[in-house]
Amino acid sequence: MARKKMGLTDRHKRILAFLESYQKKTGYPPSIREIGEHTGVSSTSVVNYYLDQLEEAEYIARESNISRGIRILKTFGETVATVAKDATSAVGEMLRIPVVGRIVAGSPIPVPSSDFSHFDPDTGINIARSMLPAREKTDELFALEVHGDSMVDAMVNDGDLVIMKKINSANNGDMVAVWLRDRDETTLKYFYLEGGRVRLQPANPTMKPIYIEDPATVEVQGKVILVIRQLDVN
Repeated sequence: MARKKMGLTDRHKRILAFLESYQKKTGYPPSIREIGEHTGVSSTSVVNYYLDQLEEAEYIARESNISRGIRILKTFGETVATVAKDATSAVGEMLRIPVVGRIVAGSPIPVPSSDFSHFDPDTGINIARSMLPAREKTDELFALEVHGDSMVDAMVNDGDLVIMKKINSANNGDMVAVWLRDRDETTLKYFYLEGGRVRLQPANPTMKPIYIEDPATVEVQGKVILVIRQLDVN
């Protein structure tokens, strides 16, 4: 069975575009350090992390025992064209999901008592029904714009939109939007209930989890079911 291609984040695209331009200019692939320097990634391990994802999704191939052993399987331009073609052929029924506000994927920040109220009532995003789980009730869905980078390793970047399902409880491992009542703050994190306290876990190795001793102060407001990435193809 063919593996499903992942969506490209902005960082994936920058790396892939640099690989292509460097190869055309020099005739050979760049080093890990050169990739990091030209795409704004300071850690070589993080560069390798993104290259591994691109290889898994079959955009590149790597030779682990060869220096500069990166081979492009699909160029940046071809990737954009393929995504556009696939999106056109799979549009089907279109739905409009209301964008009701911003959510912080980082340290929680205070919000007004009205909570998700940043956008006006007419703001929304159109998506294909086929992008959603088959049995999902569309009247229970809403969208939030992500601010921050604590969920970057879950492929949720600053400026992305997350499609949420309205829920008031969560299972361990769910990515949820929560309101911390005692702090009057919101955040987007992985949810875990452990030993009578809540752990809100970021997906960023540079950030620490948030521990809430009183679970009653954590109000789950929605679960992420889809990420709409904001891609700059220019």
